Amino acid sequence: MTGIVQALGGLGLFLFGMVIMTSALRSLADEKLRRLLARTVDNPLKGAATGALSTAVLQSSSATTVAAVGFVGAGLLTFPESLGIIFGANIGTTFTGWVVALLGLKLNLGEALLPTILVGVLFQLTGRDRLKKIGMAIGGFGLIFVGIGVLQEGMSEFQDWVTPAQFPPDTLTGRLLLVLIGIVITIVTQSSSAGVAAALVAVHTNTISLNQAAAMVIGMDVGTTATAAFATIGGNVQARRTGFAHVIYNSLTGLCAFALLSPYMNSVERILPGIKLNDPEMVLVGFHTFFNVIGVIAILPFTHQFAETIIRLFPERGNPLTKQLSRSLLDHPTIAIAAAKNSMREMAVILLDELHRQLGARKTQPSVDQRSDVTEAIEQLNSYLDEIAARFPSAQQVSDYLECVHLLDHLRRIHLRLRNEKRLRKCRADTEISAMSDQLMASIELVSGTIGSISSEIVERVQLLNRDSKIAMKEYRKQVVQRASNGTLSTKEAIRLMDAARSLRRLSYHLWRMTSHLSELEAEEKSKEQEQTQASNTSEFSD
Repeated sequence: MTGIVQALGGLGLFLFGMVIMTSALRSLADEKLRRLLARTVDNPLKGAATGALSTAVLQSSSATTVAAVGFVGAGLLTFPESLGIIFGANIGTTFTGWVVALLGLKLNLGEALLPTILVGVLFQLTGRDRLKKIGMAIGGFGLIFVGIGVLQEGMSEFQDWVTPAQFPPDTLTGRLLLVLIGIVITIVTQSSSAGVAAALVAVHTNTISLNQAAAMVIGMDVGTTATAAFATIGGNVQARRTGFAHVIYNSLTGLCAFALLSPYMNSVERILPGIKLNDPEMVLVGFHTFFNVIGVIAILPFTHQFAETIIRLFPERGNPLTKQLSRSLLDHPTIAIAAAKNSMREMAVILLDELHRQLGARKTQPSVDQRSDVTEAIEQLNSYLDEIAARFPSAQQVSDYLECVHLLDHLRRIHLRLRNEKRLRKCRADTEISAMSDQLMASIELVSGTIGSISSEIVERVQLLNRDSKIAMKEYRKQVVQRASNGTLSTKEAIRLMDAARSLRRLSYHLWRMTSHLSELEAEEKSKEQEQTQASNTSEFSD
């Protein structure tokens, strides 16, 4: 009974340490991770290397995967480009096994690292923001090895009454059952790393055989996709594509690993006689890395075909303006804000086109679907930004959030005024007010082709046109009042015309402010890119 308690407690400590360390590392490296992913995924091979490195450093394939999904949703990556990152994350996650095998079991660092937990807690209690995160990472790292030590001690007590013979035999049917056990363990613990660590300790203490453990590790690699599959519930189409691409890819890799299990073990024994007996945990972790590397090598040449298959399985549905607003991104406020920005850019394009249609001579019918899409998107963006507001930790995220709120407000006001199409068409029909319509059309044409790359010069020109519109409206109102007072215009018609002029004036103002906020957001993105490039150049120079 004591052994069971120790084994479960050790596994719990290991998991708790992983959660703490991963969370701290992710918060420390979140922005750097996103910049790294954005710069190094111009081909699937680079994406795989980046995904592997990021996951190995952060000890979290989910952090890497969510960042990739966020970039796809924000339009910064294509879905095929994101797949390279996801494939590579599978290799990166095997790094945990090497840490356990080399440091946890070979060096038995559990007791030696106990003081690091105290150091981490002290940093957390006395340090400032960044030092607190470093403290959490240190403390979590120490807990991982303490957990491995306790797990190993608990498992050693099973040697007398739990033997490999009590597990499914090393036959085809037995291996399939062991794969299923591995899947169940990972679903229960929600961590393939914990399952692999437990399998390594079990092999180290002779509780199960090497071949039995290898079959279970295959199952754990497949079972880890359950988290991705669960995460797609309620997510957008990009999240579903990414999650199920992960499931399908890992399942195919699992089949490949199952077929390679016996050839791998036989080859290892021929190349390094006695290693299976003397270092079974090293052979096991080597197998875990081997079949994941083989899986990536096999799939990379067919990345685009694989992506097309997934896209056909999960086509776009619903509102195209909100397809990127996935709830799975809310734990990463910067990525969520990027998705909201992209949604509003697309909305701006639709609104400008509709405004141009209503003011112009075109007699095409308005798109009812697009109008309803914009109405729905505004409501969803309101809710989405509210949820982001409860999570951002940095001043820059607050600044970006406020820009998004202002931008959404002006988009909403333009949308509201576009509902009265009859009023805007009358503006075009009145020769005296048509000059204001021309100024607004000029602003629309300046901005329409530059969404995503609005320069300060364009903002200034739109601002000047807005000032001209303000002056023209004042003059026009005087003329209308004069015409009403001398009886050439009825009071009702005067009010209608002044209302139309006011509407044009407000549209001109909202268009200028919308352009200004879009420009500010784009300038901030360019500034981040320049900082990243400078940091990269500095790093290369120092090397």
